[in-house]
Amino acid sequence: MDKGHRVLTVVRKGGKKVKVPLTPAAWAAVEAYLVDRAARAGLADWRALEGPLLATAVGGRLRQSHLWELVRRLAKAAGIEVWDQLSPHSLRHTGITLALDAGASLRDVQDAGHKDPRTTRRYDRSRDNLDRNAAYTVAAYLA
Repeated sequence: MDKGHRVLTVVRKGGKKVKVPLTPAAWAAVEAYLVDRAARAGLADWRALEGPLLATAVGGRLRQSHLWELVRRLAKAAGIEVWDQLSPHSLRHTGITLALDAGASLRDVQDAGHKDPRTTRRYDRSRDNLDRNAAYTVAAYLA
């Protein structure tokens, strides 16, 4: 817990450590995963687990190829037609797009790890959506 928030400390490129807050639903999913992983390892409490958060069946660190395989397998199982075109990076694009669509500021979303806001904007898949054009926002403000 960090000031009332459940957080993960993540190591990013260059060894930079950042805290990522978890929503209650995200925490519940992580905890369910950890409880299951602990049970499979014969442990009574997930807090006794050691090693990386996301691990292989034998407790090793996931490699990048594991994540690609996982994303595509889950997308295919979910019936996503373009499952073979997806990557773990697709999830980052989707997360940034959803955050901006939900009203998060570009500055806050930029904390996803980009130094330059133009990089973050390139991740926004709906940046060309006319429904989000600032003209509508200004018109509503002046009305």
